[in-house]
Amino acid sequence: MAKIKINKNPGSTDMTAMCDVAFLLLTFFVMTSTAKIPEALPVDTPSSTVQTKLPETDLATLTVGKGKIFFDLKGKEVRVRTLELMAEKYGVTFTDDDKSTFSRMDDFGVPILNLKQIIEMKAADRSKAGQPGIPADSLDNQLKEWVYNARIANIEINDKELQVAIKGDAKEEYPAIKRVMDILQEQKINSFSLVTGLRGKDF
Repeated sequence: MAKIKINKNPGSTDMTAMCDVAFLLLTFFVMTSTAKIPEALPVDTPSSTVQTKLPETDLATLTVGKGKIFFDLKGKEVRVRTLELMAEKYGVTFTDDDKSTFSRMDDFGVPILNLKQIIEMKAADRSKAGQPGIPADSLDNQLKEWVYNARIANIEINDKELQVAIKGDAKEEYPAIKRVMDILQEQKINSFSLVTGLRGKDF
């Protein structure tokens, strides 16, 4: 007797809910993420297995690379006060708008007399401006003044000693890094952090 062949209905899966979840997640990540602003002086830091994080406040970072030195400082109020002290030192005038913009800027690397031009640029244009670096030679050591005045400003605002980190390019020659260290040691700053990139442990 012949078997009766029953046609099977393969059924279907409704993917509407899955698509909704996927688009909700995508929207969430797009709305909550922040665009990474290009660094004014990108450097390739040396590798290390140390995972100590830098503090979020009371920190100045000196970036050294391509024969240039850039300066960055945490805290809007500290940045503004440091700029005011530098303006008094070098006889430069900055408006309230300049100070407000400077408080939101990232690292910079220009002589104090050219800083106003960098402040007036759009954020995206600053990294393309070809900043020459902060002078740090014996005749015009503006880096020393930035560090000194930043320390004063941080004590005035936060009542804490400023911490310093050096972010050097892995290919940068040692004398350039040593010059920065010497400037710090002249101000009795003998404890500072070296910024490195994380690598796997050696086995």
